[in-house]
Amino acid sequence: MRPVSTRVMNLSHFLTESARRHPDDIGLVWGDARWTWAGIESRATAFAAALRDRFGASRGDRILVQSTNCNQMFEAAFACWKLGCVWVPANFRQTPDEVAWLAQSSGAKGLLAGVEFTDHIAACAGLVGYTVTIRGDGPDDYDSLVAAYDGVSVMPVAVERDDPAWFFYTSGTTGKPKAAVLTHGQMAFVVTNHLCDLMPGTGPDDASIVVAPLSHGAGVHQLAQVAHGVKTILPAGARFDPDEIWRLVAQWRVSNLFTVPTIVKLLVEHEAVHAHDRSSLRYVIYAGAPMYRADQVRALKVLGPVLVQYFGLGEVTGNITVLPTLLHSPDDADMRLGTCGFARTGMQVQVQDATGQECGPGDTGEVAVIGPAVFAGYHDNPKANAESFRDGWFLTGDLGHMDAEGFLYLTGRASDMYISGGADIHPREIEEKILLHPEISEAAVLGILDPTWGEVGIAVCVARGHNPDPQAVLDWLTTHLPRYKMPKRVVFWDEMPKSAYGKITKKMIRAELLARGDMVDG
Repeated sequence: MRPVSTRVMNLSHFLTESARRHPDDIGLVWGDARWTWAGIESRATAFAAALRDRFGASRGDRILVQSTNCNQMFEAAFACWKLGCVWVPANFRQTPDEVAWLAQSSGAKGLLAGVEFTDHIAACAGLVGYTVTIRGDGPDDYDSLVAAYDGVSVMPVAVERDDPAWFFYTSGTTGKPKAAVLTHGQMAFVVTNHLCDLMPGTGPDDASIVVAPLSHGAGVHQLAQVAHGVKTILPAGARFDPDEIWRLVAQWRVSNLFTVPTIVKLLVEHEAVHAHDRSSLRYVIYAGAPMYRADQVRALKVLGPVLVQYFGLGEVTGNITVLPTLLHSPDDADMRLGTCGFARTGMQVQVQDATGQECGPGDTGEVAVIGPAVFAGYHDNPKANAESFRDGWFLTGDLGHMDAEGFLYLTGRASDMYISGGADIHPREIEEKILLHPEISEAAVLGILDPTWGEVGIAVCVARGHNPDPQAVLDWLTTHLPRYKMPKRVVFWDEMPKSAYGKITKKMIRAELLARGDMVDG
């Protein structure tokens, strides 16, 4: 039978509930500023009233956001959801033209933008109906509107399970970014699952520090903190500063943080990690890519048993697998090496062959997933939706295999694999071996065209100090890899290009190789 009702909680209720239960507790810290839960709720309600009464915002309207992390961005998401509007945060490092494309593709009615992004505001001016600035002046600045509409009541809009709440733009590994539609019902499950699987026991006595843009995974993580009354700490500096992060961890007794493996690496290798008290840390959650074993061991030895890994895409909002603290160890004999964990609570994960049949233990295929965390599809993109779903399963594009006990092992993205002399080569395994070299800090392997073998591997590396001789690295690698998996060339760069979220992306490395004329061998 059909459900009697598909109505669900409006996501803004997470904030309302924490303000009701902990009104005078600190909910947000940014630099020297503090806001209580009641204060955040009041400001979010005032901004919702301004959106509704001044700009006519209503259910289903998309509101584009171009901003660095700040209290206004934190609050405004809840204001949008109160009205049933859709939160559309952009990667703040994108160009004005890229953000204008997001405005057009999302059908945004309004723009919320930091006043410093003048070119972005100008690029979107003809595409949106109104613009609200952050840290500016005038009647349409965020804080001016909050002051003008202080005390005006807003009744949160009733929402259905599949009503859009967030357009989560993918990183666009191929072509333009796609807007994954995250809904109120789906996101409520994701938040519950994060608290269950990633950071059990987290509550009002805890604190969480933000070390990534709130526009993507960090924003989802902070929504989980709001749900349990956990204070959020925003570093004052606009640039990533490990010393500031560790100082704030000590000052606020931070118990959890979410980031990507490359940021964990930077935090652990910075001298400040030993200068500040970090005994309050219980969960250092990393996602976005598996952590290389060498970096994992180093982090565990420095931080202790606090690492939590999860695997998940924006389309499943992180909810595919989890590897909790108890299953991490610096001792190879005490850990399932290479796994990203087992299926998240309430989710089903399979490795499937090209026909959609489940692969046997140890057999490589594409990772597929079903469950309440799977998004509602891509906005206005029927072609992508048709390619991404098969018999109800969402196809992640990641390759891997499972063991007999259901632990998943990723071998790379399907788009990263290359074929050399007829053999499928998965760069992940090669990168793991290269990082065992004591003089190499970072590595990425890609396939490049070769007149004899079709494709061969090129290893792009960053050294810990002086660059070692590339041929000496290849000679060393022959003792760790079979010949057919050996990269043909090793090159050293001063630094690896990274996304706004600190991830090493093959797309950016490939573009740099093309610019340097290094994408063809022979």
